[in-house]
Amino acid sequence: MHRYKPIQETMIVYGIKNCNTVKSALNWLKENHIHFDFHDYKTKGISEDKLKEWSKQVGWEKLVNKKGTTWRQLEDEVKNSITNEKAAIALMKEKTSVIKRPLLERDGTVVLLGFEVSEYDSKLI
Repeated sequence: MHRYKPIQETMIVYGIKNCNTVKSALNWLKENHIHFDFHDYKTKGISEDKLKEWSKQVGWEKLVNKKGTTWRQLEDEVKNSITNEKAAIALMKEKTSVIKRPLLERDGTVVLLGFEVSEYDSKLI
């Protein structure tokens, strides 16, 4: 008996529901009739394995949002300690708000990170 994998798995949008950037991305997806499941870091957390997968795909440096409030509120000692993947993953696991968002994933592959209308238009439509 053969099992066939669906041509396209559902996209998963990772983020925090009260984040304005995430809200904009979700609205764009809805307006363009793109089906997705939403994974809220605040309620569901994120696994170390998932963070490692993403880090391999896009680099830990891109995953850590150094422009956000959470990063800016960290003590300098903590900021200065984020110099490698292991330290970054530990921080992202502890403080999920520091993960750049939204992150769109399809079939285990990071499709987009952040929200720029032009990127969404070119990669999703």
